[in-house]
Amino acid sequence: MSDSWWVIVMPLIVSVLALVVPGIAVLAAGWGVRRLPVLALAPVVSIAVLSVAAIAAPVAGLSWSLLPVAIVTVVAAAAAFGLRRWVGRESEPPTSGRTALWGGLALVVAGVAIALQLAWVFGGPAHISQTFDAIVHLNTVAFAVDTGNASAFHIGLTSDIGFYPNGWHTVAALAAQVTGAAVPVAVNAANIALAAVAWPLSVVALSVVLLSERTAVVVSAAALSTGFGAFPLLLMYFGVLYPNAMGYAVLPGGVAVVVHLLRATGLAARVRAAVLLLVAAAGVGLAHPNAFLSMAALGAGIAVVELIGRAVRHPSRRRWGATTAILLALAVVLGVLWRVMRTNAEMSVWAPWQTTARAVGEALLLSPGGYTITVTISVLIAVGVFRIVRQPRLLVVAAPMVVATILFVVASGTAAGNALREFLTNPWYNDSYRLAALLPAAGIPVAVLGAVTIADAATRALARARAGRPVRIAVAALGVVAMFSVAVSPNILRTAADARAAYDLSASSPLLTADEEALLERLPETTPADAVIAGSPWTGASLAYAIGDREVLRKHVFGTIGADEQYLDNRLSAIDSDPRVCEAVDRLGVDYVLDFGAQNVWNNPGVGLDRQGLYNLTPSEHLVLVDAQGPSARLFKIEGC
Repeated sequence: MSDSWWVIVMPLIVSVLALVVPGIAVLAAGWGVRRLPVLALAPVVSIAVLSVAAIAAPVAGLSWSLLPVAIVTVVAAAAAFGLRRWVGRESEPPTSGRTALWGGLALVVAGVAIALQLAWVFGGPAHISQTFDAIVHLNTVAFAVDTGNASAFHIGLTSDIGFYPNGWHTVAALAAQVTGAAVPVAVNAANIALAAVAWPLSVVALSVVLLSERTAVVVSAAALSTGFGAFPLLLMYFGVLYPNAMGYAVLPGGVAVVVHLLRATGLAARVRAAVLLLVAAAGVGLAHPNAFLSMAALGAGIAVVELIGRAVRHPSRRRWGATTAILLALAVVLGVLWRVMRTNAEMSVWAPWQTTARAVGEALLLSPGGYTITVTISVLIAVGVFRIVRQPRLLVVAAPMVVATILFVVASGTAAGNALREFLTNPWYNDSYRLAALLPAAGIPVAVLGAVTIADAATRALARARAGRPVRIAVAALGVVAMFSVAVSPNILRTAADARAAYDLSASSPLLTADEEALLERLPETTPADAVIAGSPWTGASLAYAIGDREVLRKHVFGTIGADEQYLDNRLSAIDSDPRVCEAVDRLGVDYVLDFGAQNVWNNPGVGLDRQGLYNLTPSEHLVLVDAQGPSARLFKIEGC
């Protein structure tokens, strides 16, 4: 596979367009795109369109491609236009040209910075994450392309799941299907697009709606989106949690729509905001249920502060009664969500990281996992908190951070088995990593408030000093450079170094070594197109599907294993002496077997012992060596059965 980064250009373009064009079309038809707070919602709306299109396509007899995306986009845009005509236009003024210009430039710079971060992390356009979940995600993308079906009711068949959130897979599969790119390349392209485009736009959407459409807010939010190792880098190598990363990338946009609804005045505006909230919830939820629950939690925090604040500022019996009723209804909804979205005990066994005190410190400094803090961000957070203390009406800006902090501290800083921990963070599998990645989305608005406060103070100081235009421009430029410097902070560099190790392709890579990958890439030359290959998924052999374009007996470690497959897993090595092996081979239609040795993705000698019949095979009458590379990558053809 080519190591030239040029191979990723077209899949990246397709991924970016997929994440913005459908959303822009729908928003332009129903809400207009003259205002930045609306335009920045394009990614979360696009994911809703893509996910629904993928679900609807097989029902309509269509394969997954640009066609169902275009059809659903047109239908959604027509519905949005009809809603606009029915409820009437809003009279919000457009975003100023100055803010649009400088904000747009800041978003471009932020996107380039994040893209470069991820390019360095990946190490090559086709490098895969050497982690457990990479097996199913790569094979699922290949499965969607191969079957022409990216529906949430279909893609989970790679691991025998009836419904699996498909937002991320739709983008990666579309990039591969449209451009013909290899699955690993399409996956990396989709991840760069969601991190470099969807994430900064969504951060701007939330920051602007909580604060204002000022140029300083937009530029600060865009710059700060580049400065956190906790997201998107953390989820790009832990797990690997690609769908969760997609959900979190657009989560700020979903929360921003909650604020739009809370602040809408008049029936028309409220109806439009409510519809947009449903669309955003679909986009976030079909990316990942954890992200939807995070949207509900952060949005609820904002709603509580916003509604109680209004009741305090404008007290009346009627207002307090309405506020109480709304908050009670909100509590019921959250209670139902927490009940329905709980995970079983086997999936929520993640242990805490640290003490409660340390967890609080990491959360407040937005630097979880023991990574080095970024001084610039710490200062901005401190200034933002100081401003909120001085002006309590700004408490709503801190509401998401307070909620995310509580969740992270409970998960990472309280003992396993703690009742509060099990109640609050079980839906996130009690996983500190997932909740650590939530902190930047929740905390950036507070840092942006700090940046704006410093900018305003500097402006007043320059005015008192009667500074000339060149001095003001120089100070502004220095401030912008200081903001964007967070993109190369120690926090980012250390996280990126850890992440890069997870994508390293070498002779000792845990999931797939360089020798094993080379052998898989030769499968189109060494095996017929209709070949079915057995092999232990723990060793990366099942990636013959995503990388070698050949059908495999098992696409993921998990899933229902039939009696014949289980017998092969344990007895294939005895094929010469055990006639039942050939009987199972014939019933399953297996033609080849990949033996990548006993090295597994978890680097744990005790893992994969239930498939010991697939390891350390010996060439024989029934096992004919077809291809080999290095000491442990071998392909056998099964003959005589």
